Amino acid sequence: MAVNPKDRPSEERINDFDEVNLGYTDEEAVKEAQRCKECGVCIKGCPVRINIPAFISQIKKKNFKRALSIIEKDNILPGICGRVCPQENQCEARCIMDNPINIGALERFLADKKVPKDIGIYPSKNNKKIAIVGSGPAGLTSAFELKKSGFEVVVYEALHKLGGVLRYGIPNFRLPDEIIDEEIEQLKKMGVQFRTNFLIGKTLYLDELLDKFDGIVIATGAGLPRYLKIPGENSIGVFFANEFLTRINLMKAYKFPEYHTPIYKGKKVVVIGGGNVAIDAARVARRLKSEVMICYRRLEEDMPARNEEIQHAKEEGIEIKTLLNPKKIISKDDGKIKKVKFVKMKTVGKQQDGRNAVVETEEYIDIETDIFIEAIGQIPNKIIQQNSKGLEFDSWNSLKIDENMETTKNNVWAAGDVVSGAATVIKAMGEAKKAAEKIIKEIGG
Repeated sequence: MAVNPKDRPSEERINDFDEVNLGYTDEEAVKEAQRCKECGVCIKGCPVRINIPAFISQIKKKNFKRALSIIEKDNILPGICGRVCPQENQCEARCIMDNPINIGALERFLADKKVPKDIGIYPSKNNKKIAIVGSGPAGLTSAFELKKSGFEVVVYEALHKLGGVLRYGIPNFRLPDEIIDEEIEQLKKMGVQFRTNFLIGKTLYLDELLDKFDGIVIATGAGLPRYLKIPGENSIGVFFANEFLTRINLMKAYKFPEYHTPIYKGKKVVVIGGGNVAIDAARVARRLKSEVMICYRRLEEDMPARNEEIQHAKEEGIEIKTLLNPKKIISKDDGKIKKVKFVKMKTVGKQQDGRNAVVETEEYIDIETDIFIEAIGQIPNKIIQQNSKGLEFDSWNSLKIDENMETTKNNVWAAGDVVSGAATVIKAMGEAKKAAEKIIKEIGG
């Protein structure tokens, strides 16, 4: 029988931003590991190709240090991935067991054990320098792969804190700040250098950076919100999820006035969207003592958010309404939002991706709210695009790359959401690892 990590009670956790999932005890981890047949099929589902059966085998023997070292050959971010990677669609989806092994929970368990790390300084041995633009999952992964191959690596981050979307986009109750800090510290110990408050395209142009380095990896993510483009979108009380989450996660607005960034609160909050960002925004609003509703234009089974996060949201008292699409935001005389007009949708068969296709009906419904949060996706920022010659982007602002992960500008590679649009942390990491491998092959390592 599968051993699942325990969660904090919902009535307790909605009152704070502490982590919800408690993780495994030693006994629980060993018991779960013992279910593994060590067949290795799961490796095919891992974008960074961790030797999963090997590290699970070491957990069975209670050799936790050895188990962690196996993971860290391929992944320097085990505490992060163990928490936010959608393993149910990746490695665990390949598992031959009826109840898949909780691979992600075991990975997190090892990261949280705080066993002494074998990682030390990797000297720059090939006299090659690589600049990485962005310190999110793609940037950190490419830094790790390149540094251990002998490159001098400098990571440039526009914000004052490192971590990119890991820091500003994911709430502490899913990914605590200290986990991000600990895993970035490992990269610093390897010799990776970091520069914060450094916006490439403004502080320094890409061409100027290229003059100082042998190559560049652009890993700036997708931080620009997609707009609904409906009437009333400029009403007071309308937020984009990125802004809302950044105020909470990066600027600690929920601790105002201890921290200097305020947050606009409302008794009723409506979130539009069905992904993890929408769920995160809704769960944050719930912790701000709001009555929260998520509206999604398809059925719940079509929501791209992780099943675990959807379940957590429901446990915390968040209502999910489906087959609704916003058409107009209606404000009061003072400009503050009053209600949102939705059109009811209906299903009309299946799409190629397996999700339900939907069309509008002629029925409408008004939902009153104080705050409306848009979480319908993100696209890459235009800053580098607007200030760099030779780079080509598609209509979604995503960088165009070739099969070697190289952009249309020589010696400039790209990986992660800046290429694929908003996706998962582990997908960005897998692309970053591939980009690093191409750089090592072309420039030398």
